[in-house]
Amino acid sequence: MKGKKFLGYSFYNKSKGKWGLCVHPKSYGKLKDRLKEITNRSNGMGYQKIKELLRSYLQGWISYFKLADMSGRIKRIDEWLRFRIRMLIWKSWKKISTKYNNLRKIGVKDNQAYQWANTRKGYCRTALSPILQIALDTQTLKKAGYTFMTDTYQKCIVN
Repeated sequence: MKGKKFLGYSFYNKSKGKWGLCVHPKSYGKLKDRLKEITNRSNGMGYQKIKELLRSYLQGWISYFKLADMSGRIKRIDEWLRFRIRMLIWKSWKKISTKYNNLRKIGVKDNQAYQWANTRKGYCRTALSPILQIALDTQTLKKAGYTFMTDTYQKCIVN
């Protein structure tokens, strides 16, 4: 019974004789593939379209799998999703002057914004560095209108 897939769910042994419901690894793989597609750096969609797609897809996915135990896994996927969003934003800023101006708008100090805007690191490495993790933290991204799995999951569990 363990490891069998049924409608995207799988079962695991909670304790002796008791079984729990979890999301099958293939379903997580499909989720990450779809999130990669939505947050692709060269998809040509604007911020608003990406936010709408993310919100609707995450709401649907979590509503479908709300019976499963997945809070720990969702936190890791959420971190990865924030990284993808930071990478997308950093690439869309393109020019050094745009990066500098936007970092200043976020509230980064003048000297630090200048240094960070002139980094030679690639998009991926910059998104993983403290530069964007501090500048574009979770609260800033939420304020900008991005939806994350943990928030959607909490709302779904309460209802």
